[in-house]
Amino acid sequence: MSSIETTANKNQGGIQSLEIGLSVLDVLIDYHEPMMLKDIAEAMQMHPAKVHRYLVSLIRKDYARKLSDGRYGLGTRVNALGHTNFDQNNILQRLTHAATEIKDTINCGVQIAKWFSEGPIVIHSFEPDSPISIITRIGSRMPLTSSATGRLFASYQPETVIKPLVLTEWQGDIDILSSAPTPTTKPKSSELSAKWKAFTELQTDIRTQGYATVAGDMLMGINAISIPVILPQPKDINDIDPSANDVLLEYALTIIGTAEQLPLDNQQVKDRILAIAKRYQII
Repeated sequence: MSSIETTANKNQGGIQSLEIGLSVLDVLIDYHEPMMLKDIAEAMQMHPAKVHRYLVSLIRKDYARKLSDGRYGLGTRVNALGHTNFDQNNILQRLTHAATEIKDTINCGVQIAKWFSEGPIVIHSFEPDSPISIITRIGSRMPLTSSATGRLFASYQPETVIKPLVLTEWQGDIDILSSAPTPTTKPKSSELSAKWKAFTELQTDIRTQGYATVAGDMLMGINAISIPVILPQPKDINDIDPSANDVLLEYALTIIGTAEQLPLDNQQVKDRILAIAKRYQII
């Protein structure tokens, strides 16, 4: 062995504890989902107490996090590093990552909806580890006035598009979820005018707070929060009509859970959801 090779090998000496810590992190990355301590220890072939010490350090530096159910997952620093590999133009990729993290963090269902000419349609869904499934099936068209997803889209699309759809919904011409005719009695024009005025006030509130919510409106005991996926605006500011009061909304991320899982009066839960969305640059 030459003197150059000997020197190189000496310089390659590392810190064993750091390498072990990074190996623990590798296990979390490779598994893709939050893990129990015993499973991480088994993968590392290490005593759980020793693995726990490394996890504590990773959590302190925000490379790992501990969920409420005791499992360990990746922290925000890892997610931030991962952003460098994301295709910034692939909004669905970012939405999928954000939806998965939100699902794992608050143990609620998450769905992605896209705007079509007939209204918002669910295109992806992510179910939590829960014995009760409350996810709307893929392909469902969400009502504009009684779902968080619908209210959100209705607040960001032009009135010329939204109003006819909302009035049709109120008039009971179709069942939004099944597209079947309904025999409901149609409201009078004066009633529709009053309902539309109240709905426009709701639209303003939603745009102001930046998300829409419902509490048991579609299903008793089930809450939902829907956040807008704001795509980049035209580069030429002259292309934006400041009088339109609309940002063209193509996608929405909706979180669904029981009143206990998703209490709408708990600002911390909302802040955690919004923080994850911001890290993935979708709001």
